[in-house]
Amino acid sequence: MFHLAAQPGVRKSWGREFDYYIRDNILATQRLLERLREIRITKLIFASSSSVYGQSNNFPLKEDSITRPFSPYGVTKLAAENLAILYSGNYGVPAVSLRFFTVFGRRQRPDMAFHKAMKAALLGEEFPMYGDGSQVRDFTHVDDTVQGIILAADRGKPGEIYNLGSSREITLAEALKMIEKIAGRKIKIKRLDVARGDVRKTLASIEKAHKDLGYEPKKSMEEGIEEEWNWIKTIYSSNS
Repeated sequence: MFHLAAQPGVRKSWGREFDYYIRDNILATQRLLERLREIRITKLIFASSSSVYGQSNNFPLKEDSITRPFSPYGVTKLAAENLAILYSGNYGVPAVSLRFFTVFGRRQRPDMAFHKAMKAALLGEEFPMYGDGSQVRDFTHVDDTVQGIILAADRGKPGEIYNLGSSREITLAEALKMIEKIAGRKIKIKRLDVARGDVRKTLASIEKAHKDLGYEPKKSMEEGIEEEWNWIKTIYSSNS
């Protein structure tokens, strides 16, 4: 069973919206785990997030690194992770948690940075950039993330957690320059204050996933951005 459902997004998880995050990320996961006490399955794959680590100063981030979420969203994903672990230990639910690191690629959510930036480049709109672009991310292509999910279903150890990243660090500003080069267009940037809950840096250690699962990311940033750009053109071409 693959549990990928969630209320996503760091910036929207504050204030009244937090109710949705509690319902969709914590309560829904707990209800599912309760049901799985009664159903025999071979594996439960739970989609967690690098947001559980928060503002760290020690990189690359390992699965046993300190988890100190910096956003309400991260708090709910860590809570769901802990629920999966305790149901595994107490009831034998074969749960494996995967911490995704900034997934990008075709069919990306429209609220994500690459989608917004490419749409802005195509349509001549402004791209809202939070901060000065120096924030570092471990951008991971969706194909590599899917590879990790499938491998975890086959080889993941119940009760364990695995990072699924690229183990490659790049600043947002550098990524935007890469998009401009591939798109052949400039991006109009609207600078905004640093968003609450956004961390300075993420970078995954994928040694454990490589050892236990055979996980090995293959897609380069350039390949992934070009694929996503071509996809963006198909969905917004009528407006360009």
